[in-house]
Amino acid sequence: MRWETLEDALAVLETEREYDGYFCSVQDAVIIVILGSLCDLQSVKKIYEWATTEHVRTFLAETFGIKRIPCYWWLLSLLGIIRPESLNECMKQWVASVVPALAAKLETEEEEQSKKKKKQPLTIAIDGKAIRSTGKMKKYDNPLHIISAQIGELGLTLAQRTVESKSNEIPAVPELIKELEIKGCMVVADAMNCQIETAEAIIGAEADYLLSAKGNQQALMDDIAEYVQDTKLRAKMDSITRTEKGHGRKERRSAYTSDDVGWQPGGRTWPALKCIGALHTRFETSKGVTEEWHYYISSKALRAEELLHHAREEWSVETMHWLLDVHFDEDRCRVQSKNIQQNLNMLYKCALNIIRIHKRETQSKLPLNGIMFRALMNPYALLPLLGKI
Repeated sequence: MRWETLEDALAVLETEREYDGYFCSVQDAVIIVILGSLCDLQSVKKIYEWATTEHVRTFLAETFGIKRIPCYWWLLSLLGIIRPESLNECMKQWVASVVPALAAKLETEEEEQSKKKKKQPLTIAIDGKAIRSTGKMKKYDNPLHIISAQIGELGLTLAQRTVESKSNEIPAVPELIKELEIKGCMVVADAMNCQIETAEAIIGAEADYLLSAKGNQQALMDDIAEYVQDTKLRAKMDSITRTEKGHGRKERRSAYTSDDVGWQPGGRTWPALKCIGALHTRFETSKGVTEEWHYYISSKALRAEELLHHAREEWSVETMHWLLDVHFDEDRCRVQSKNIQQNLNMLYKCALNIIRIHKRETQSKLPLNGIMFRALMNPYALLPLLGKI
């Protein structure tokens, strides 16, 4: 069913110029790239070579009705005429259509794990990633920078927005938030996006924020740090500690929260501010011990356990960025076209979304690269990933 909803979303793709599709439709080109990406192929050139092998040609014709494969140049050209804004809208609608069922399944799993555990809102993690190869191209004054909104608990990319450089991320994040249906969610963002305008946009979307305070909000960070480091005040804060061991290290995380915010930390009026918090992390490895403090503000009166949960989910978007580089070698993509770079970024994320959904629905223990390798060896192994069997 999920593949049918994706095909329906792609049916309304818009192009920047007229194209009659007499040889290969834009939708067919997109499907070929998504399927090739699911096979862990790192470039359009490799996807083209894969798609033109005899057994894959047969598979594409029988299963998807794609009877003619465009040449490599024409495949790139088709990707280049797609309006990135239109593809982003298609991806956003598709993810929105599958989230309710996945969220309900997640809630059921959490209830089974702990009857006493309070239901957590979904975490929307927002962060940007530069495509480094574009920084070396003459067509770009600055590296292409793509901001993504990730549903942390589900590992799904919801939407993205492109800016010309990292410095433009700050004003772009509120605009991205205004495009999202995130009512009731918790939006987490790094220190760069700890901005009043961002907080206002989140509240305007009927969501809550959890923002990290660092050097760009020095007064805010210093005030929260002074409060938390006062042992008497910290003793009154809600707190929790979790310890994990693995991969040759021991990690201890302690969270602290307080709704004592009448004094407005940082001397500025943050919209709907209801909570300050802190995370103390302690890592023990064979090389020694490192400790860090992180400070937060939130529009929700969080318990320490909730702060620990949402702050950790912020890393989901970083994980997705890492996967884009590991599986698709994105930082070394030499395609000059800005449209193609943006569209490939979205199609790679779509492939990751499909695998994440498959793993959640089937409880598969296979790693992503294992699932992708199976699909590369046998294209019919793609069908379970797409929900077509």
